[in-house]
Amino acid sequence: MSSTITTSINNEKDLWGGGNRPFKASYGKLMMWFFIVSDALSFSGFLVAYGFSRFKNIDSWPIADEVFTHFPFLHGIDAPMYYVAIMTFVLIFSSVTMVLAVDAGHHMQKNKVAVYMLLTIIGGAVFVGSQAWEWSNFIRGEFGAVETKGGQIFQFINKETGERVALDEFAIESHTDRIQHESNSGVWFYGEGSLPSFTPDEVIAGVIANSQIVIKTEKIDANGHKLILSREESLEKITESKNVVEGANLVNNEYGNRLFADFFFFITGFHGFHVFSGVIINIIIFFNVLVGTYERRGHYEMVEKVGLYWHFVDLVWVFVFTFFYLV
Repeated sequence: MSSTITTSINNEKDLWGGGNRPFKASYGKLMMWFFIVSDALSFSGFLVAYGFSRFKNIDSWPIADEVFTHFPFLHGIDAPMYYVAIMTFVLIFSSVTMVLAVDAGHHMQKNKVAVYMLLTIIGGAVFVGSQAWEWSNFIRGEFGAVETKGGQIFQFINKETGERVALDEFAIESHTDRIQHESNSGVWFYGEGSLPSFTPDEVIAGVIANSQIVIKTEKIDANGHKLILSREESLEKITESKNVVEGANLVNNEYGNRLFADFFFFITGFHGFHVFSGVIINIIIFFNVLVGTYERRGHYEMVEKVGLYWHFVDLVWVFVFTFFYLV
């Protein structure tokens, strides 16, 4: 019994005795794990904050299928979530190529490591580029909306077809000079990045003149759909319009609650920065592979360490994708 206890104590000292490789893990690999754990806590905090904000504004939160409907070179075609799904597939597939690169490194196969690293870099670059394209569409918008004095967002649809209608399809231009608001115009003001295409009065005039236009509010009904007003209600509510909103930014959001845009830019931007950083690191590792740096060292542990980071980035995207696009 005493011998068993002594052996157990000795084994524990061997594991946690402060040697160079406890659990046969190098210092660099342990530090990468520490970084991943700390970064996971950061992302967890952001997603929890997003969850609380969404729960608090559940009756006015934008519906992802109505926001992310764009697809490259298919303008005007409603393709909800298709492009986001392709982005996700590309990133997950890059994780597969990274696994193959690590496995090739364990077998000291330099050429295979280089090939799989290159495929991983391409996958990451495609994802970052796709996210930039998605941001561009989200910021620019497509249809436009108006914001009321109470901060609600009104979109417009054709009551016959049920399809969204862009402002330029019905707004009546007044052809009067418009002046951008600047600091010298008054003491209290908020800056305008650029003038919207139409004024609230032009939108109001267009709604009144076109009998097919009705308002689609940001409020969600019991069936999970945005509430659509009758023609009479639309004519009454449209007079509350204060601002024209085109696209989304940190102040306004044509898709609904502005918090959605704030969280979207911050969380997807934070993740995109991680992917971009991973691509840069992978490029450095790739060139080190080509010049034989790790062949001379006798191991490809650096590929394995950057692989841990890359898998973490992919895993985080699964949660971001679920929270923003699926739930």
